[in-house]
Amino acid sequence: MKNFKKYAGIVSGLALSFSLVACGPQDSGKSGSDTAKKDSKETKQLLVWEDQQKADGIKDAIAQFEKDHNVKIKVVEKPYAKQIEGLRLDGPAGTGPDVLTMPGDQIGTAVTEGLIKELNVGEDVQSIYTDVAMQSQKVDGKVYGLPKAVETTMLYYNKDLIAEKDLPKTLNEWYEYDKKVTKNGNYGFLALFDQIYYAESVMSGYGSYIFKKDDKGNYDPADIGINNEGAVKGAEIIQKFYKEKLFPAGIIGAQGINVLESLFTSGKAAAIISGPWNIEPFTKAGVNYGVAKLPALDNGKNMSAFVGVKSYNVSAYSKNSDLAQELVEFLANKDNSKKRFEITKEVPAVKDLANDPVVTESDAAKAVAQQSQFSELTPNIPEMNEVWTPADAALQTIATGKAEPKAALNQAAETIKGQIKAKHSK
Repeated sequence: MKNFKKYAGIVSGLALSFSLVACGPQDSGKSGSDTAKKDSKETKQLLVWEDQQKADGIKDAIAQFEKDHNVKIKVVEKPYAKQIEGLRLDGPAGTGPDVLTMPGDQIGTAVTEGLIKELNVGEDVQSIYTDVAMQSQKVDGKVYGLPKAVETTMLYYNKDLIAEKDLPKTLNEWYEYDKKVTKNGNYGFLALFDQIYYAESVMSGYGSYIFKKDDKGNYDPADIGINNEGAVKGAEIIQKFYKEKLFPAGIIGAQGINVLESLFTSGKAAAIISGPWNIEPFTKAGVNYGVAKLPALDNGKNMSAFVGVKSYNVSAYSKNSDLAQELVEFLANKDNSKKRFEITKEVPAVKDLANDPVVTESDAAKAVAQQSQFSELTPNIPEMNEVWTPADAALQTIATGKAEPKAALNQAAETIKGQIKAKHSK
């Protein structure tokens, strides 16, 4: 998910059965990368940064690893999309993690900056994961992490407002549905199309792309496609929802995600596009919801989505990097991935679990699996960092009517090219 920036998927309760103590440069220095130190029993120490509200999913695995390796492990929960920022500060200070979790699109940046360590894992380990998940962890053919979970966006719908059999099959059918039901503060289908993370689901169906990719999966940051003919056509389709006030003004901009979710949980929106991170919140809110893949487009192609991959990685600053790698392999193995799914509901990246009853019985997991067929990895090269803000800014001017799609997207492409040249030229 780009909602990588909200992102910390909100799915399971905090693990209270082991220590969750924040660590930073101001701490005593007896934790984190200072793992060369040992306690009075000569027990090695590791610090793990886990995603928010996900530590419970690895509690048993951590306890087992501690027992098997005579190691003491401290687990700290931090937003996973922001852990790279913390590592930049805490790593050199000696108070950073040995193991962290991060989104796949940050791998290239982390490698370029020397923040994470290459892992020495053979094909026997790599082969247990889906190809797309494993690819997200590679830079120039080298492995820098192991995937813990995959996610895509999907359609949530309120069963009290619309039955599964009545769900529109295409985006245009949803547009027509919206025109019928949008009134008195009630809405039909809603999406955060003012953000490239969601808008590309439409635009790419008509030929848009972020960076051109060759047959080997390598991206060309000089070839940007968010303003090509297909991108403009997709943006024009998106614009209709805003122009005709089928989407409320409140879902544009930084506060949009909160408004969108509030409209859905309060029964004011029949359907929204979101991701697995909202399974637990919507369940707790008592919404009688269903999930499905995203609808098709009028050209016959299905709406796509970015495949987000969460991974476990070893800090380049770890003083026990070999042991940290062992822990990464252990946490991401088949058995522990299955256990983590049972607790957190994050879809595992292990191939063999795709047909496991514990996974197939989950409607959300099935929706993610279906949508994955029409989706692609978020580019994991450092230049992707220059895309989000200009692209979102362009889409917001389109949504608010301040600019037409072609002009807005052309401006975004030029800004992205300029930022890439300024920040990534060799």
